[in-house]
Amino acid sequence: MNTHYACFVRPALAAICVASLATLAACGGNACVSLDSCGGGTVTPNVAISGTAATGSALASATVSIICVQGSGSTLSDGGGHYTITFDATPPCILTVTSGGTSLHSLAFAGGTFNTTPETELMLVYIASQLGTNESVLIAGFPTNSRFQQVLSNQTDVEAAQSAVFTNLKQHYAVTLTVPAFLTTSFTVGQAGVDSDLAALAAAGAIDANGMPDQAAVSLLSAAGLAHPLTATSAPSSGTGGSGSNSAMM
Repeated sequence: MNTHYACFVRPALAAICVASLATLAACGGNACVSLDSCGGGTVTPNVAISGTAATGSALASATVSIICVQGSGSTLSDGGGHYTITFDATPPCILTVTSGGTSLHSLAFAGGTFNTTPETELMLVYIASQLGTNESVLIAGFPTNSRFQQVLSNQTDVEAAQSAVFTNLKQHYAVTLTVPAFLTTSFTVGQAGVDSDLAALAAAGAIDANGMPDQAAVSLLSAAGLAHPLTATSAPSSGTGGSGSNSAMM
């Protein structure tokens, strides 16, 4: 039997096909039940997402939960804060990394490397403010809100928000930051790059003792996002970006 499509056109066998759905799904197949014909059903793509969860220190053995437009998954980070997961899902996705009293969020507009740090938390604060809401509402509403999904899938809007966070933090806290693409740049805790930027921000007071963005940094990026609201955004395909209003420093 073809494990991708199972079609039974006789009514007497339809019940057998229904009973087989769970087994086929568990094997990665897609089953179609029809008394007439079976078309090519929608198959949720296999997506691989990896990254590093850190605050200047690694978030080791942290729970990494990922919720996408379609599909969800979870895993644990290793001793260096690295995580990787391959699962059936349709991006965009929101990542939540929890370790003790630290709970940080990030996003993935496609498969690939997407880190979770205080900088990515502030990026979601910025985007939420651009949408006229706050981060909690953005995260809670993401699974069913098509507007939220549209913006988080738009690589252009996400990268503009990333740039705004980098520029605002660098200028407001008068620190030297070296990695503008902190969302998607692979890094290792303890080495120069994203992690040394996080250490500089922590020393400047932008990250608190729990590894969360300081409230002053949250207020800074919330105000910056509000000053640059997003207009209507076209939904891009395959996470390749689309049109939308650019974000800038406040």
